[in-house]
Amino acid sequence: MVALIVSILLTVAMTAAIPWYGNRRPVGTPFTWGEAMVGSVYVFLLMYFAYGIVPHQWLTLAENEWSWRADRIVYGVGDFMRPKAEGGWLPLTITYRTLSDSIASLFYVVFIGGHVAMWRIWQTRNQKKAGTDVVTSTYGRPLVKQG
Repeated sequence: MVALIVSILLTVAMTAAIPWYGNRRPVGTPFTWGEAMVGSVYVFLLMYFAYGIVPHQWLTLAENEWSWRADRIVYGVGDFMRPKAEGGWLPLTITYRTLSDSIASLFYVVFIGGHVAMWRIWQTRNQKKAGTDVVTSTYGRPLVKQG
């Protein structure tokens, strides 16, 4: 449980550092060779945590500590989801392994959505919205038309 929580927190912290760095770096500034190498290793480690470590830790927790195995069937609260094979109304049998694998695939869906969102944030950083240009005086104060 601790390994899963630490891996999720580390992934979130590494992800949060990207917009922070992107807002500090001027757009169009060329990368040096060293900055490009550090950035590529950083993104590789972030993807390694997001797509490798976090789902693995979830599956390890579910199967080993919580015993979510293929021989255990999910019945729900008060046998609400009892399958037809065992006298219930549900036409399919849902095992705990199916549930844990579905949650692991949900991790992948969330991380790929975050991955695409981070691309968008990085590519559109420091862009002004249309219509937000304000005319300023020589002293830097905005000029407001009275009228």
